[in-house]
Parts: sequence; C-alpha cells; structure tokens
Amino acid sequence: MSSQDTSSTDPVELKRKGWFMISGLASGHALYHWFLQSFVVVLPEIQAAFGLNSVGAGGVLTARELASGIVALPAGIVVDMLRRHWGALMAICIGGLGLGGLLMGVSPVYPLLLAGMAIVAISHSIWHLPASAALSQHFPEKRATVLSLHGVGGSIGDVAGPAITGLLLAVLSWREILSWYAVPPLLLAFVAMWAFRGIGDVRGRQPDNAQDADRMAVTKALMKNRVLWGIALVKGLRGMSLVALLTVLPLYLNFDLGLSTTVRGGHIALLIAIGIVAKPVAAHLSDRWGRKQILVPGLIWSCLITLLLIPFGEGITLTVLIVFLGLFLYPDQPILTAATLDTVGREVASTALGLTGFVSFLMSAVSALVAGALYEFVDIDATLYYVGALFALAAMIMVVLPIKKAGRS
Repeated sequence: MSSQDTSSTDPVELKRKGWFMISGLASGHALYHWFLQSFVVVLPEIQAAFGLNSVGAGGVLTARELASGIVALPAGIVVDMLRRHWGALMAICIGGLGLGGLLMGVSPVYPLLLAGMAIVAISHSIWHLPASAALSQHFPEKRATVLSLHGVGGSIGDVAGPAITGLLLAVLSWREILSWYAVPPLLLAFVAMWAFRGIGDVRGRQPDNAQDADRMAVTKALMKNRVLWGIALVKGLRGMSLVALLTVLPLYLNFDLGLSTTVRGGHIALLIAIGIVAKPVAAHLSDRWGRKQILVPGLIWSCLITLLLIPFGEGITLTVLIVFLGLFLYPDQPILTAATLDTVGREVASTALGLTGFVSFLMSAVSALVAGALYEFVDIDATLYYVGALFALAAMIMVVLPIKKAGRS
C-alpha cells in the first residue's frame, strides 16, 4: 500500500478534512462568543450589583481588551514554536473559558469579576492564533472564506447568546446564567483534545528544526513590515469602534430607552445576526477582488450607519439601522485577518496575528473607557460621533495601504 493510501485512513488525516476542521473550530469559536456577548446583555445588571457608573461598566470591557492584548504578541511567538501541540493548547483554551466564566459567576467583589474576565479574554485571544493559522495554511487559496466560516461560528454564538440570555434574565440572575454557561466548555475541553490533535501539521512544510533555526530572524524582519503595522492600526481602530458600541449600546437600550431584557438581548443579537450571511459573502468577494476593495467601502458604510443612529436612534428606525450596521460590523474581521496572513509567511503566521492583536486590543481597551466617559458625562450622541470618526479614520488608512493581493503565502 502506498503512503498516500495509508494517509487516507489515518484518523488524524480524517480529522483534517475540511468539513471536520472548519466545523470543529467554528463550534469552539461559538462557545466564546456565546459567553462574551451574553455578558454584554447582563452588563446593566452587573453595573447595578457592584454599584458602578458607566465608566466602571466600561472598565470590565477594558480589562477584557487589556488581558487579550498583553498576551497576544508573546503568545503568537510561542504558538508558532508549539505547532505540534496546537490541539492541546486549544483544549486548554476551551477549559479556560469555563474556569473564567465560573469565576465571574460566583465573584462577590468587582476585582474578582475582572480576574474572571481576564481568564476568558486570554483564552479567547490565544485560541484565535492556532485556529486562524491552521485554517490559513490548510486552505491558502480560500483564506478569507474559511476564516469567515470560523467567524460564522462566532456569529452564531453572538446571536444565540444574547437572545437566550435576554430570556433567561426573566427567571435567573446574571450570576446563575454565567455559572451555567461555564459548564459546557469545561466538558468540551476533553473533546477538543481529541478533535484538534495534529491540526498544526501541513503536508509539504519544512521540518520544525529547520524553521526554528531562522525563526528569530524572520520575526525581527516581521517587526519592520510597515504594511503589517498599517493593518494592525486599521484593526485597532475597528476594534475601538466595536468595543465602544458594545459598551454603550446595552446601557442606552436599558437606561435611555427603557427596553425589557428580552428586547435588549434581541437587539444585540440582531446586530450580529446579519453577519452570519454577510460574513462569508464579503470574505469570498475579498478572495476574488482583493481585501482593500471590500474593506474600504465596508468601513465607510459602518461610519455612515453609525452617524444615522444619532437622529434615528429610537423605535423601528433603530431596529432597521442596527440590521444595516451589522452588514459590515463583524464581516470585516476575517478579511483583516486574511490580509495579515497574506502579508507574511506561514512560519510566523501566529506571530503576525499576535502582533496585530496586541495593537488592536490595547487600542480597544482605551476605547471602552472613552466610550463609557462620553456616555456618562455627555450623551449617547457624543459616543456615536466618536465611533463614526474611528470608522472613517480606519477607511482612510486602508485606502493608502499597499495591501498584497490575496493568494498563497
């Protein structure tokens, strides 16, 4: 029997088939986003429980972004070095989601809540590195498309989490909800250990010792890549916009409009639901036409819809504008990830993602506090002008970036 025939019956090879890898990674991604977006829905209850103002509520999201950012760059370097152990690393990340969520659910004091959020954020940040790199390297010709399918898993969690959490708040406390949400990840961590074993192996790649010899030199060159830094800046501005919206939107829906928990959760879910369809469409078009050709119009669109929320931020027009905003608010993320991976070689893919993530999360951490302060001390309109300006600046930077054409790297 030839080696090719043998590999076709190898359990590891079976697990590497496209449908299994993409669906498995998308399912893990859904767990994270279910929890994170559910947390956004219960933010007003947490604010009341700990006696926080809007800045204090934003501080929870700041803790999330800081923890994610601080770990992103060193984790990217380490993940590239631990390619053979990506499966075990991803299983640990799933378990970290469960542990962090449980800590948040039982936290009697605000600092312990922040610690739980940090654990969840670190696990989520590290998860993205091997998941995105593995998909990119196994499917280089359809890079943005497969990354968007991974993102669709997150979007399903984004939609289902807030909607169900809004309903559960009628019968359960926020502590009970977060504690129950921690159980599935703790159990599924063991499944992930099997499912993702060998996910870092790519046919035809160099032996690990050959790559280790020049990894540091390639990493140093990576740090001087101006296009990569430009993508990181755009990603950071996009992250600032998103976290600002997620900080003030639930507070606005609750305190300004007086919406019920169910309607509040439904609106946040609606913001993301449209991305389930829009994300793979936008990513596929970017694979065919180019990253910039999709990103620039999309960022301008997000800017304009955000500004329209100022005069039309109530009633049915609010709902319609939230749907329109969702058309590109989340679909831009896999395209930016693909643009990052188009720019670098596979040997430093996780390092590049760690670098852009580091910049993005640190910028976003500041944005949560700014958004909270604008909402607390000025009004929602000031916050929306701030968000719109961030989208506009990101679009202008993307226009001048010499982005590499999509394709194999």
